[in-house]
Amino acid sequence: MLTLQLAVFAVCPFVLALTTHAFAPASSIVSSRTTNTPIRQRTVPSKLHESKDANMTNEEREIAMEKALKAMTAFSNKYTENTGTFYCSDKSIPAVVIKGLAEHKVTLGAPLCPCRFYEDKEKEAKEGYWNCPCVPMRERHECHCMLFLTEDNDFVGEETVG
Repeated sequence: MLTLQLAVFAVCPFVLALTTHAFAPASSIVSSRTTNTPIRQRTVPSKLHESKDANMTNEEREIAMEKALKAMTAFSNKYTENTGTFYCSDKSIPAVVIKGLAEHKVTLGAPLCPCRFYEDKEKEAKEGYWNCPCVPMRERHECHCMLFLTEDNDFVGEETVG
């Protein structure tokens, strides 16, 4: 299993970053070392959060994330059924990728592939090439994230629905 995770992290570096906080609830807090003031566990000050979710409260953002996560899970399940693709045998891989897609759905308004680096995420989301399912997936069944695998892939699982 370690070999599979290392292979995915080599191909998909964003998965490594997501796994750190992937299953932490959005409302998770930790104490600051210098003060005893609670701080958000995952604060990402960026241009992204100033656009789509800047005016959301933590509670609204958490609700939006739950809704987006359900939507992206339903989309992924339906897509595997419709295309004859499968999830990875290590279920943590699709879980982390789907969470990344949901995060981008909330912050960008589109399910931009979470496994790539972008100079300008908003621009990429508007262009649509890397919005899930991305053009390489639609045209050649090549999923960079290892979310949708063809049955000839070494890491394919037995299920089409997660």
